[in-house]
Amino acid sequence: MVLSLKGVSDMTDYFVIASGTSDTHVRGLGDSVLEGLRKDGTAAHHSEGLTQGRWVLLDYVDFVVHLFHPSLRSFYQLERLWSDAEVVPVTAQPARSP
Repeated sequence: MVLSLKGVSDMTDYFVIASGTSDTHVRGLGDSVLEGLRKDGTAAHHSEGLTQGRWVLLDYVDFVVHLFHPSLRSFYQLERLWSDAEVVPVTAQPARSP
């Protein structure tokens, strides 16, 4: 899910919110996001939670990626907390070759 925080908050423009199926999956998703964006020349300004894999936060200043273990996503409900933010439609893209 992508939320546009433009006009809602000055901290960032977008939240990207996703879930993994386990701590290992969440860590793997975090590593994949970091590596994929690094290959495109974009480095995270700050990251948290990669070691634990329960809630990974990757701050790219203009957007923040939140990767959750399902139980924590349900508990924190960022979508509800930021319900005044616009939901940005996301369409599936084909995987890129390495």
